[in-house]
Amino acid sequence: MLDHLIKGVTVVDGTGAAARVADVGIRDGRVAVVAVGVTEEARTQEEAHGLILAPGFVDPHTHYDAQLFWDPYATPSLNHGVTTVAGGNCGFTLAPLNPEQPEDADYTRRMMSKVEGMSLVALEEGAPWSWHSFGEYLDALEGRIAVNAGFMVGHCALRRYVMGADAVGGQPSGEQLERMLALFHEAMDAGAWGLSTTQSSTHSDGDGKPVASRHAGPAELLALSRAVAEHEGTQLEAIVAGCLDQFSDAEIELFVDMSAAAGRPLNWNVLTIDAAVPERVPRQLVASERARKAGGRVVALTMPILTPMNMSLGTFCALNLIPGWGEILGLPIPERIAKLRDPDVRGEMLRRAGSKEAGVFRRLTHFGRYVIGDTYSAENEGLTGRVVRDIAAERGQEAFACIVEICANDGMRTVLWPMPTDNDPDSWALRAETWSHEDVMLGGSDAGAHLDRMCGAPYTTRFLGDCLRGRKLMGLEQAVKMLTDDPARLFGLRERGRIAEGFHADLVLFDPERIDAGKATLVHDLPGDSPRLDSKAIGVNAVWVNGVEVIRDDVVSGAVPGTVLRSGRDTRTVSTR
Repeated sequence: MLDHLIKGVTVVDGTGAAARVADVGIRDGRVAVVAVGVTEEARTQEEAHGLILAPGFVDPHTHYDAQLFWDPYATPSLNHGVTTVAGGNCGFTLAPLNPEQPEDADYTRRMMSKVEGMSLVALEEGAPWSWHSFGEYLDALEGRIAVNAGFMVGHCALRRYVMGADAVGGQPSGEQLERMLALFHEAMDAGAWGLSTTQSSTHSDGDGKPVASRHAGPAELLALSRAVAEHEGTQLEAIVAGCLDQFSDAEIELFVDMSAAAGRPLNWNVLTIDAAVPERVPRQLVASERARKAGGRVVALTMPILTPMNMSLGTFCALNLIPGWGEILGLPIPERIAKLRDPDVRGEMLRRAGSKEAGVFRRLTHFGRYVIGDTYSAENEGLTGRVVRDIAAERGQEAFACIVEICANDGMRTVLWPMPTDNDPDSWALRAETWSHEDVMLGGSDAGAHLDRMCGAPYTTRFLGDCLRGRKLMGLEQAVKMLTDDPARLFGLRERGRIAEGFHADLVLFDPERIDAGKATLVHDLPGDSPRLDSKAIGVNAVWVNGVEVIRDDVVSGAVPGTVLRSGRDTRTVSTR
């Protein structure tokens, strides 16, 4: 007997093959049958004529490492059909923690709060922090999550465990490097997916210092990469400063050498596609071309939607990462307001924001295109929803000066929404062209991070809605493949990413006439009443993980059938040749 039967549904199986109408039966967590006219009895069944059944989506870049403890459903990703998430990215993980260094947990929480925009209160109150080894961390999640989740080992945690406070600024001795490698192998044996690391200049810890992995030299990185090669079903993930704009020759060489040393794919986040900077995409894909020649593979992640982001002059956000801005935006509020009201200070800030060193952050400095969000003072009444250039024109002000005055009236609490500068036909045409490259993959949501600043989790439903009823840059079958089978194959996931008999029943049932994502809205539902951006799923009828219904009409069922995916057992090695 089948556990559940979905009758008369249009199956888009994830392989890119043409959609077909069939009945799909689920038994014991797997797809038991895909055929026309299934007559086998089922405990439950539903008619699904006119609906699409796709494999569960795989998000290759998330930071759900902490959130899964207080939100086992990984919302809103699960609502939008994501059934498998990759965590432990960018060099940041919650484990291992050295039992002889009890301060490490506090350091890690403060680092994650700063670098990944997670609520410090939620980190302190929402996770048990009951582990030391990486394996103990994985075990703490096992059996209590509704999604499938795999995790890389963060280079920063490895360094901190072995080197203590010297991990920031120091170099490991030969003995310390050996201990780091032994600790890494232990994590890999427990099921970690591989190594993640960062060399990005934007990544600083809770003390404002460069995070630990930024101090690692090529020899250390290559030693860890070679260690990855000793384990089945493993990966590399890395971030460097050039990910934000264009790689240097040294960064390309590092990526190529790491992937070749590991004999494993290396993915990086995120390729920003903008027709106004046509040289960026070819430059970034040089790393992929050279890697293939060297026996490696370098994969660029890119988002298929424009992710809504809010900004603020009052709290840490991407504006702080513009060269020269962090020092001013980090001042106490009264001093910050005084500085920002100085025309000479603003002029220098704008000069640096428009310079080449600002990289991709230049996109954030078209202040006339900002929309005013929430306001908090009588002086700003009626401004919510208005475009800054219109307000500035009425007041006879330059756009940035206008924003400063609005924010000052609110004590710097004003919410600012930048309108994208790359929402033009040429940029979308360039995206469609770039997505077809063999070393470009859709993803990079950062879901679980920057919670009150951006909401990338709904990229799956918004992209499908755009493909079906919007720009139609991609056919449905290919779009589904890019969200399912492609990332599943990159990570070597065993029997996931397709609808096929014997595969795990990770499934999404949706209405092609309605599939979409709702507007990002701020909610206060994290531990400590902390805020985050959420987005409702539209047109998603149901989601199954390992054959168990976890979402029905955007509401979680309460079931937790997810699996902590462990390398080797749940993944196989993907050849780079």
